[in-house]
Amino acid sequence: MKIIFLDTVHPILEERLVAANHQCIQIIDSDFESTKKLISDAEGIVIRSRFPMDAKLLDFAPNLKFIARSGAGMENIDLEYCAKRNIQLFNAPEGNRNAVGEHALGMLLALLNNLVTADAEVRSGKWDREGNRGIELDGKTVGIIGYGNNGEAFAKKLRGFDVQILAYDKYKSNFGNEFVKESTVEVLYANADVISFHIPQNEETLFWANDTFFESIQKPFFLLNLSRGKIVETKALLEAIENGKVLGAGLDVLEFEKASFENFFDGNMPEVFQQLLASKKVILSPHVGGWTNESYFKLSDVLADKILNYFQ
Repeated sequence: MKIIFLDTVHPILEERLVAANHQCIQIIDSDFESTKKLISDAEGIVIRSRFPMDAKLLDFAPNLKFIARSGAGMENIDLEYCAKRNIQLFNAPEGNRNAVGEHALGMLLALLNNLVTADAEVRSGKWDREGNRGIELDGKTVGIIGYGNNGEAFAKKLRGFDVQILAYDKYKSNFGNEFVKESTVEVLYANADVISFHIPQNEETLFWANDTFFESIQKPFFLLNLSRGKIVETKALLEAIENGKVLGAGLDVLEFEKASFENFFDGNMPEVFQQLLASKKVILSPHVGGWTNESYFKLSDVLADKILNYFQ
């Protein structure tokens, strides 16, 4: 097959595809108009997030058999259109789930122990021990919303702590075990000291964490979002921080992200985002929860397994 790479991924994917006698072509610097011409005879496309995979582009690839996304989320792909065209879709949540689980735990411990604020203060000559008194994770209840690859990986990282883990997933059941208790959202909202989102972005989940969500949580809590930025409404989060409902938030993803992550700060940012940046109750990272040296390799290796197994 002729396989077009629209984004940079770990070279192991191309190496394994070429070894299986497939032709791989890199067009990672082509603009949209050039890409439409260059995919005219493509049978496979490998992407991260550079272009939306919809009819505006894919109509120019009449021979397309598959799209492989190096990552977990599929919101950049028109699933309905691909189903009509019988285009097989591959993603690789198995490749970065461990990285996401570790990043979530790191963010949570940083929040509980005021590590970001304390570091900045010490560097500026301020030695405030009482103001940076921490909170222990042991004894807390952690609520995980979405128990797929990433949610389960985070739960696994929490096993070294004396915590109760409640997990809710609309599309899974009978996944509870000695470490994780399957939960309804109502029970989770009533008991959680920490809530972590690990869900895809779609019509059902868009702005899940809105005013109604924050009002529904019974205790002051810490919030983590390592899924997609538009799961959490920034304005509602800031209000919840202001009124004390949210004690701190760790955000690896942001409502205002663009499809091309590298161009995040191009243009004027909304005032609510500026307020988020100014909050000492929030720690941020640039959508790197699943972005480690190890996951970079694993994402491509997993995709190679899936593509080769499917077309063998």
